[in-house]
Amino acid sequence: MRGIASTPVERMETPYARRWWALAVLCLSLLMVLMANTSLLVAAPDMTRDLGLSGSDLQWVIDGYTVPYAALMLVLGAVGDKYSRRGALVTGLVVFAGASVAGSLAHSAAAVIAARAAMGVGAAVVMPATLSLLVGMFPRGERARAITAWSATSGLAIAAGPLLAGWLLGDHGWGSTFLINVPIAVVAAVAVLALVPPSRAAAMGRLDLVGGLLSVVTVGSLVYMIIEGPHYGWGIAAITAAVVAAAGLAAFVAWERRHPRPLLNLGRFRDRAFSGAVIAVLLFFLGAFGTIYYSSQHLQFVLGYGPLETGVRLLPLAGAVFAGAAVTGRLTPRLGMKPVVVAGMVLGTVAIFLLTRVDAGSTYTDFLPTLLLLGAAIGLSTSPCTDTIMGAFPEAELGVGGGINDTALEFGGSLGIAVLGSVLATAYKDRLGGALAGHLPPAVLDAAKDSIGGALGVAEQVGRNPAGGPEQAHALVMAADSAFAHAVAQASLVGGIILAVGTVLVALILPGRRPARSVPEQDEAEVSVLSGR
Repeated sequence: MRGIASTPVERMETPYARRWWALAVLCLSLLMVLMANTSLLVAAPDMTRDLGLSGSDLQWVIDGYTVPYAALMLVLGAVGDKYSRRGALVTGLVVFAGASVAGSLAHSAAAVIAARAAMGVGAAVVMPATLSLLVGMFPRGERARAITAWSATSGLAIAAGPLLAGWLLGDHGWGSTFLINVPIAVVAAVAVLALVPPSRAAAMGRLDLVGGLLSVVTVGSLVYMIIEGPHYGWGIAAITAAVVAAAGLAAFVAWERRHPRPLLNLGRFRDRAFSGAVIAVLLFFLGAFGTIYYSSQHLQFVLGYGPLETGVRLLPLAGAVFAGAAVTGRLTPRLGMKPVVVAGMVLGTVAIFLLTRVDAGSTYTDFLPTLLLLGAAIGLSTSPCTDTIMGAFPEAELGVGGGINDTALEFGGSLGIAVLGSVLATAYKDRLGGALAGHLPPAVLDAAKDSIGGALGVAEQVGRNPAGGPEQAHALVMAADSAFAHAVAQASLVGGIILAVGTVLVALILPGRRPARSVPEQDEAEVSVLSGR
């Protein structure tokens, strides 16, 4: 055990013997990070009631995690490359666990948002470290299977997060959904030290700190703009973030072109396979995360399922992810990346368009085909794209490669929740306002229009009035359910169109089949030196 735990991967003459056990630990770490968002989907109603969160507060509880998570992954992946990928993973797990404890003890919206932001920092360390360690441990012949398992974990998290949170909420408060991260992080950290060998880039040189800072400013401002603009209006905050993001991007590109060892070699984007894979990941998770975001709300608020019942009904999506991953493992080597990825995006587009048929009379069976098709699409498309992205980087830059892949994933998910969430909120507000105009006092109507959760709260208050209150409450609930179903259909239409256009774009960018290679030809000599060959 002592030799296994201390011998760096780059000094091993043969593939690491316990790499599949180590992969399980990496997937556990990834699962915890991703469940932090999906579990919140079912904990949100209890949290809203307990802390008195407004719609804006709840949005920032969700997005407070996303901004540092997306902004820091690229630079923290490079830090892990230089100093220690395993050390970075353990550090990220410790930060994540500590922030989770703080979140469980929070008694205000500001405290929860701060804890979620700290969790996002930990997640930004964990995500690229898991992927860079995976690629470093597995030889090329096995790497695609390992990445498939890593990718399938994301689908498991989509269902496991709500399921676990729902089970906890049956007997415990919403704080338990934060605390569950602590034992997982502790077990994962101990297992990482025991099973995952050290790994870092040899002779990497000084970090491109200026490029790292510019990437944080650019991505952070861009994600903030995406969140702020659609939900809260294009006021001074959103416009300032847009200007900062544009200036930061221009400065980042200019700096990286001049730097002798840039944080990110921008020339990689001339590789059509790499660029197409990044765009595919971004657009695919835009549609997937946005759809899951409002589907889980519909299951709870409109169909009346409890947290645990909602989690159980999302399980088919996880099963479909594993089925899609199994298929892609067989099809990609035979057909090549392009047809498999495009087919997965087509499947995802169809899945989202199916929800345009949702109305006030829809039941869970109307959502089931979408969950199955979307899960299969995730399993089919994600691992070939991730394999292509990671294959574009030499061993010295695996953390940066993982940061690029994970930033595209998180940025796409943020964009999906923000844009489709904005369409959802606008359509709901307009439909409910038109249906109830003149029937409720302005202040009460505004509360009902803020969110469907707000409408149900108003209905509960109205129902307490014996003089016609129950009838008015029932009418309000029916109007809110109908408005939200209409909003789901409208958001699905927009999401389906975006993914359809993205599918065509990716099909045009991705090249035809070509022999697989681990890294660009110009980096082969560097890899040989780094790995001792």
